[in-house]
Amino acid sequence: MIGLLRGKLIHKQAPDIMLDVNGVGYELQASMQTFLDLPDLHEEATLFTHFIVREDAHTLYAFSSPTERDLFRTLLRVNGVGPKMALAIVSSMSVDDFSRYVHADDAIALTKIPGVGKKTAERLIIEMRDRLPKIETSPESDDGLAKPTIVVQRDKEEEAINALLALGYKPAQASKMIASVADQADSVESLIRLALQSSLK
Repeated sequence: MIGLLRGKLIHKQAPDIMLDVNGVGYELQASMQTFLDLPDLHEEATLFTHFIVREDAHTLYAFSSPTERDLFRTLLRVNGVGPKMALAIVSSMSVDDFSRYVHADDAIALTKIPGVGKKTAERLIIEMRDRLPKIETSPESDDGLAKPTIVVQRDKEEEAINALLALGYKPAQASKMIASVADQADSVESLIRLALQSSLK
């Protein structure tokens, strides 16, 4: 299994990136949080990875921290959760925020993640509750829950929309989300960040 890669970042267009490791180009799919943490092109990056082999594809998933990768791996053990949904979850909120929602039995917050319906949210709460540490509540929170640390991406409205589509949002929904915050962002990263934050309100 490939657990870590260190090399030069030669391509990034959410959620896809390519890392040149000693002359070998590794194609990876990154979470949005990881994508935001990436350095500029042609600089060195270290990524924690999870390799999934299927009949129709061999896919490497990339994460900026072991904690994020651990959550992804734990989610894959939940009935009905595949790599696409697991990546959407770790892309939509931080590990700490996800843990808070699970321990608070907040299925409504989880259903705001693309692809997560009510039954899946309830299953996540039941199956993940004992697998996640409890997180202290943030004092700044109005409702007793910390605000989700939402993640976002780069390169103008079209690229931002494509990043949301890759997460599972429908075209009309993604376009509406980006349009609602387009005048508040000066980069693709901030544009996606604001769009994801607004979707969870």
